[in-house]
Amino acid sequence: MSVLGELLISSPLLALVPAAGFLLAWYASRVRLTLSAGLCWSLYAGYEQLIKWRILCSGECNIRIDLLAIYPLLLLLSAGALIAIALRLLTASRAI
Repeated sequence: MSVLGELLISSPLLALVPAAGFLLAWYASRVRLTLSAGLCWSLYAGYEQLIKWRILCSGECNIRIDLLAIYPLLLLLSAGALIAIALRLLTASRAI
């Protein structure tokens, strides 16, 4: 597993950092994809915290098959949001 994955599993609330970044970017740019990314990161933080507290698993949470779907989706959504922000900034700078 990646270092970032291990960090997010051991400290799930760190996922609120990208969530806050995307939500702030949405507030500034109103690019809907950034809102989606921010909300998904927030939901992931809550989900991972519930896993850590053993609310969503019985104690055998060593094999995390769910992360095989969650991490790529978060990565693609985040990359898309960053590209959308960059395109918005690029078109805004050309309009000046």
